[in-house]
Amino acid sequence: MKFYSRKLIKPGDLNANNTLFGGQLLRWIDEEAGIYTMTKLNSRRTVTKYISEINFVSSARQADTIEIGLAFSDIGRTSITLSCVVRNLVTKNVIIEIDKIVFVNVDENDRPLPHGLTREDIEREAL
Repeated sequence: MKFYSRKLIKPGDLNANNTLFGGQLLRWIDEEAGIYTMTKLNSRRTVTKYISEINFVSSARQADTIEIGLAFSDIGRTSITLSCVVRNLVTKNVIIEIDKIVFVNVDENDRPLPHGLTREDIEREAL
């Protein structure tokens, strides 16, 4: 798992319990995973297809810094699957785990478009 970005938790990111709002965290994850996918597939047109069960393990509070980790899991004809872990930068405590996030490469009409890559292509690039 590689950690690609960091976020500082600010007052506007909090819920009524004064902890990180889950919706804000999911927004950051979706954005980061989308960027990761676009770079791996060399495509500007990808869409989120599926996000598996989301496991909220612990919370984050104002002034905490979190980091978003993504890892390649699988590849299909038009799709790529990732896993995600978000953790506290300082304590390394896991905040959230997601086993599967699937993105699909699409054409200008938002129809699935084969990307032409293989597992070996993605893994070779990671080295």
